[in-house]
Amino acid sequence: MIKAWLLGGAALSVVVAAGSVSAGEVYGGVYAHDVTFVGEAVGMGAAGREGGADIELGWRSDKKENWDFLRHPSVYVMAAVNTQGDSSHIATGLTWKVNFGSEKKWFVRPGFGLAYTDGYDELPDFRTPGLSQEEIARRVAMRDDHIEFGSKFLFQPNIALGYDLNERTSLELAYIHLSNGQILGQGKNQGLDDVGLRLSYKFGN
Repeated sequence: MIKAWLLGGAALSVVVAAGSVSAGEVYGGVYAHDVTFVGEAVGMGAAGREGGADIELGWRSDKKENWDFLRHPSVYVMAAVNTQGDSSHIATGLTWKVNFGSEKKWFVRPGFGLAYTDGYDELPDFRTPGLSQEEIARRVAMRDDHIEFGSKFLFQPNIALGYDLNERTSLELAYIHLSNGQILGQGKNQGLDDVGLRLSYKFGN
């Protein structure tokens, strides 16, 4: 648990520093951790191994109007800390807000980033020679309670459906996925799926 809160504290310092020097928006929310519907639907992943909720805090820049080649994204940094002491992560990446509807209050926000997790890249091998029966049982049980990501560094595709409550505040239903994609790591690739609600507040002009 200490490791997770240190991870969150480090990301929070980045968020505060970024927000103090430029415009943009801050956001926070609560997510169900390691939801099962995605993994079950595609027959893969480590759905349902871990529990608790993820508390998320992040910052987004204003749209990068001069980044024409990337369709004017915003840069984001965020931290998600698990309340049960399971895997937490920090991430940075790009996101795009696309408004729609007659009043342009609804929007979708796809994004893609790179994350670092304090979860397990590799779980202890229960087949190691010389282990006691108690240690073998402990290591086997860990495989039912923890995700084996295969890498500390992970891809973080994400998407949200949101609504602008006013000029500064919006509410979003968001989905986040973490996995190495067999690119950032080899072997195990047990991903994590989070779904939750977050509120954002835009500051500056």
